[in-house]
Amino acid sequence: MVYDWKAALAFFVTLVVLTVVGRRLVFLVPAYQRMREENYEVDRRKLSRGRFKKAVKASNNAGLYTNLAFYVTVLPFCISLETRPLWQYVVNILAVLMVFDFFYYLTHRFLFHGKLLRKVHSLHHQALQPTHIDALYVHPLETAIGLVLFLFSIPLVAAISGAPLNAFSMAVATLIFTQLNTLNHTYVNLPYFPFKTVDWITSIHAAHHVDMNRGNFATLTMVYDWLFGTLEKPVSRPAP
Repeated sequence: MVYDWKAALAFFVTLVVLTVVGRRLVFLVPAYQRMREENYEVDRRKLSRGRFKKAVKASNNAGLYTNLAFYVTVLPFCISLETRPLWQYVVNILAVLMVFDFFYYLTHRFLFHGKLLRKVHSLHHQALQPTHIDALYVHPLETAIGLVLFLFSIPLVAAISGAPLNAFSMAVATLIFTQLNTLNHTYVNLPYFPFKTVDWITSIHAAHHVDMNRGNFATLTMVYDWLFGTLEKPVSRPAP
């Protein structure tokens, strides 16, 4: 194994650039601008509550330290700048996301909704009608566990494939992971083409937030809920 700090740096810079540029492009669309304003208006009211703001800060800190530790100690060993065929980039991205989603499904269903960590997860489920900020209204232990499940999917897939994964493809995988987890909680009301898919994604996760006895335990796709019989129909999201 080689500690490739250049690949890790390229990964981080690529992730930041894609995030910043992607947000600027997305919010050039008036419909998304309107949704952002509606979410931020509600988010400001939530953050005005001291306990809510404290919980979000604790979650952010847990995420920051978990990411930092992984990026410095583990990531450089399992990514590289070696170029590969385009199809392999796509396969590696999908593999990391699907491996993560499988382990997250099991963790979410049997630990967060089981006896062991149900009280920890109940903090997040106080959001019955989640908006953008509720993606961060999570117990710091749950934040750390969720990130570890995703981050260690990268070395796991690298080990299975027998070689480090491309740094740029893993930046894309990480971007998809972070943005879908945020989008799941964002209030969206866009029932027309081509944005109806976004509305469907948020409505699927909204069904999970109705109460703690509902399904839809996966966070990126509904494949595992469909396979294991826990798929719930999307619910209509009322204005927050």
